Amino acid sequence: MTEAGPHRLRDLLGHRRQATAAALLGMLLLLSASVPTLPVALNRITTIAYAIEAGRHQPGWRGGGIPYSWGGGHSERPGPSLGTCQGYTGAILPCPATRTLGLDCSGLARWVYHLAYGRDVLGPGNTDDHVKRLKRIPAAMARPGDLVFYGKIGKRKVSTHHVGVYVGQGKMINARRTGTEVRIDRVAALDDLAGYFRYAGAL
Repeated sequence: MTEAGPHRLRDLLGHRRQATAAALLGMLLLLSASVPTLPVALNRITTIAYAIEAGRHQPGWRGGGIPYSWGGGHSERPGPSLGTCQGYTGAILPCPATRTLGLDCSGLARWVYHLAYGRDVLGPGNTDDHVKRLKRIPAAMARPGDLVFYGKIGKRKVSTHHVGVYVGQGKMINARRTGTEVRIDRVAALDDLAGYFRYAGAL
């Protein structure tokens, strides 16, 4: 091999690396252009909801699966708390809520949004109170991070009984009922879907 051989080989390899890098960059740009970017708030909400469902440590929770507790999550500060037996209609008797540190459905939504926004944007109250603070979104425009409510929502009367954090692909993260932990369910698991709702406030 002549002395010029190694230099030519290095040049050829260099050109190939550049061509490969350019091709990879083009593919990444194409993929990023074809995937819609979610608003920052909705991305944050979804990330937090998945972390809670997975049992990861969060402010106010040391980690592990979070049990359902009727009235849980409705203390002065959002987050897992002991529940109440007032109005309890669950199948497990006697009512375990007053000795169960956990969340009910609206307590979960309140805590997730509190962690995402850095303040208690949903505030105290149940699903009826929360839905009144949100903007209704057509199902076709629903995005991960929105809230999905169940029950009846009319112009004059609101009567809801469940809420979940929508995570896309027809699924939600929710606190379903006594005896379960925060988990992923299909939106269609309950047959009285009232609609998708979004918090319109800024971060």
